[in-house]
Amino acid sequence: MAGRRKRLIVLAAVIAALAGAGILSYPRWLDEEAANGALVLYGNIDIREADLAFNVAGRVDRMLVEEGDRVQRGQLLATLETDIYDAEFEAAKARLSAERAVLDRLLAGSRPEDIKEARANVQAIEAELQDARANLQRTEKLATSSFATQQKLDEDRTRVTSLEAQLNAANQRLSLAIQGPREEYITEARAQVQATEAELTLARRRLDHTNLFAKEAGVVTTRAVEPGAVVLAQAPVYTIALADPVWVRTYVSEPDLGRIHPGTKALVTSDTAPGKPYQGWVGFISPVAEFTPKTVETPEVRTSLVYRLRVYVENPDEGLRQGMPVTVRLATGPGAGPTDPSAAQ
Repeated sequence: MAGRRKRLIVLAAVIAALAGAGILSYPRWLDEEAANGALVLYGNIDIREADLAFNVAGRVDRMLVEEGDRVQRGQLLATLETDIYDAEFEAAKARLSAERAVLDRLLAGSRPEDIKEARANVQAIEAELQDARANLQRTEKLATSSFATQQKLDEDRTRVTSLEAQLNAANQRLSLAIQGPREEYITEARAQVQATEAELTLARRRLDHTNLFAKEAGVVTTRAVEPGAVVLAQAPVYTIALADPVWVRTYVSEPDLGRIHPGTKALVTSDTAPGKPYQGWVGFISPVAEFTPKTVETPEVRTSLVYRLRVYVENPDEGLRQGMPVTVRLATGPGAGPTDPSAAQ
């Protein structure tokens, strides 16, 4: 009997301690505001959703997460088949290699061997021309004594004229070899290299876009396609409910508008757990009045003008879900300043 009484005393002490801790952990300003008339609003939880899609078209290779899975920022979610994009990338890389070789050759100018060859060609033609002119002189002397025919004279003259033209062309080639490529050829080759570099960058990005990554942490709510499906660019593949931010969409009437400001502290409770408040703060107050939506419950007449309010909520246990109806209690007395000034926007 004594042991049972002792156990009851210990149990009562534990219950009292837990109750005391609960009271201490509950924000005291709510009790203070209750006496002063805390501003109570009603609204619904609003969670941002993101539709994720590939930036390129293709056939889906892998779908790596399911509906309900939690994903982290930067996590790989899905992939496309890469055969076509691999080929485009390799082709662009080969073109760039060839065009860089052309540009390098132009920048390097003529090789010494090329100049030497052009000069030797000039010297050879000069020697032939000298010999042809000597033959022409002999033929002209013989023609005056009728020892050479007119045909022979014409042939020697034609040969001299031909060699003179060849020598002129060879001299021009030698001059170009010494000067090197024209500047406009180099400019054109450099521009072509830059254009192909851009093509290679685009091909690399298209190849990278065959992988779909999560941009933010969240929960997969929709898986729209399966492996083997052909998708277009920007066609949604997944829908993700973002883990942050979470806010309440609610409305405040004009007479109460002066009692709140961005950063005003708030407590948010749901019908599921009315004794479990979530910390929050006013983040946005609409500057434009509107008629109260029919889904909003307020004591005022529904035709009254109200202002839309966004109350950010800390949701560490993820107990607040999209569309959940909640009650918002706003602190309007002293000490009701921002709990998170950076979010008061």
